[in-house]
Amino acid sequence: QVQVAESGGGSVQSGGSLRLACVVSGNIFSVKDMNWHRQAPGKRRELVAGINRGQTKYSDSVKGRFTIVRDRNTVYLQMDRLKPEDTAIYSCECNVEILTDGLGSYDERFWGQGTLVTVSS
Repeated sequence: QVQVAESGGGSVQSGGSLRLACVVSGNIFSVKDMNWHRQAPGKRRELVAGINRGQTKYSDSVKGRFTIVRDRNTVYLQMDRLKPEDTAIYSCECNVEILTDGLGSYDERFWGQGTLVTVSS
C-alpha cells in the first residue's frame, strides 16, 4: 500500500508565494523521480516540474519562478511571483520501487489527490 499526500494549496494574490509538499509513504523500497503536474479548468494537464537523481526540470511557463526540492520521500514545490494563470489543481506523481515477495522489485507510478491553488489578480 502506497500513499501520496499533497498539502499547501490555497489562495494567494498575484505576486505572492505558496509552497506545496508531497509525502510518499507506505510499503516502498525507494522513490525514484518525483513530479508536479497541474490542470486548470478547461485545459490539459501540464507537467510543471520534476526531479530525478538531483536533476530538475521545469516547464517554460514556471521556469525562474518555481523551485522543486526533494528531501528523501518528500518533494516540495516553492512557487514565487504567482500569476492568475497559475491557478490550477496541482498533483504530485511519483515513480516508486516496490519489493516483491521474492528477490525482485518493480516500479509503479502513484498520484496524489491534488491540491487547489488559486491566484487572484
